[in-house]
Amino acid sequence: MSDLPLDQVKTLLAVVDEQSFDAAAAVLHVTPSAVSQRVKALEQRTGRVLLLRTKPIQLTASGQVLVRFARSLAQLEQDALAELGLGAAGTRTLSIAVNADSLATWFLPALTGIAEDQDVCFDLQREDEDHTATLLREGLVMAAVTASPQPVQGCTSHRLGRMRYRAMASPGFIARHLADAPLTATLPAAPVIVFDRKDDLQDRFLRALTRRRTFTMVRHHIPASESFADAVAAGLGWGMVPELQAGPRGDALVDLAPDRPVDVPLHWQQWKLDSPALAAVAEAVARAAKESLR
Repeated sequence: MSDLPLDQVKTLLAVVDEQSFDAAAAVLHVTPSAVSQRVKALEQRTGRVLLLRTKPIQLTASGQVLVRFARSLAQLEQDALAELGLGAAGTRTLSIAVNADSLATWFLPALTGIAEDQDVCFDLQREDEDHTATLLREGLVMAAVTASPQPVQGCTSHRLGRMRYRAMASPGFIARHLADAPLTATLPAAPVIVFDRKDDLQDRFLRALTRRRTFTMVRHHIPASESFADAVAAGLGWGMVPELQAGPRGDALVDLAPDRPVDVPLHWQQWKLDSPALAAVAEAVARAAKESLR
């Protein structure tokens, strides 16, 4: 194989972004049959299966390599057109993965000026900080706020700071569930709020507190950062609330273990790509993190 046909590579990227051959065809202004033929031709050219025709569509390891290449190429093309003054406003898109708590607290203000100064639009994908690096690895995003310090292949990694969480509950919840015995005895059996099934922050806190590994089955799943903190304040259960969210709620939340905060280190990983827009975002994110994180 001497080269990669760019129309085929761009078609593969469109299929992944749009998550269907029909939707990719609409974006590319070709027929679904043409999209399918291009992807098959690229697979034949590389001698590898690039994606699994499932719902949702899944990339193979080889497909991930080509999607990273395609997204890098698209970003370089957009940057070049912008520097030449040939790009239309808003045509450059930066895809970024970020955890929900950062998104709800310190992250968005960092992007406000960048969108206008760099003439870009953002495609933010919300994911747990322990899993955002996977989106980078799969080529689905160009940068990520992640808990992993180890750079994904082809990426750089820079430490942002520590996001501090505290075990919180409402005064009424404490009176109902935690007042009759030491915290080590009552908390493992009390109703708990978790963000989603990937969220082990509450269990991590309990393991450190009690050295036990089995806890209550009464778990409320609330996959929205602000609603999570609201549910804790309303007394639905206890949970690990970001310090940045706990402060504004005042007396509605009580710190159950002031001497036992849980710090989650956050890092910024991005592709090794000479892109002015991506560099500007990285600088703005680092500045915002320095002001908000520990």
